[in-house]
Amino acid sequence: MDLNTAVGRLKHLDRAGWVLAGRAAPESVAAHSWGVALRCLQHCPPELDLARVLSLAIVHDLAEAEVGDITPHDGVAKEDKSRMERAAVAGIAPQWLALWEEYEAGESPEAAFVRRMDALDMAQQALVYAAEGTVDSTP
Repeated sequence: MDLNTAVGRLKHLDRAGWVLAGRAAPESVAAHSWGVALRCLQHCPPELDLARVLSLAIVHDLAEAEVGDITPHDGVAKEDKSRMERAAVAGIAPQWLALWEEYEAGESPEAAFVRRMDALDMAQQALVYAAEGTVDSTP
């Protein structure tokens, strides 16, 4: 799959976790990635490389264009998910594979920060949906 096709798919790919939570018309993967990038821009500590942080935020869910938004409820082993996603990124944008791998490892300060912003964006979206009463909030 080429990058242009991947971008188009991400714009229309619903976040699977929100679908499972009962949200009709949930945010797309692209909308989530934009939210993560914006939160990174807003909160990036000065000691981190902002360009690298934003690059990680933008590519972190790129593989989902090909493999879909795999959740823990899908029963896919972590190793299999990682293998499929790595192959997807390698096919879509091999020039960004190292960035995706850095994010997945979460070991650099920039990747660890972006992973926190990813969680923050998801938590903020959960608060919005809960306030609207549009997701099942029972545990």
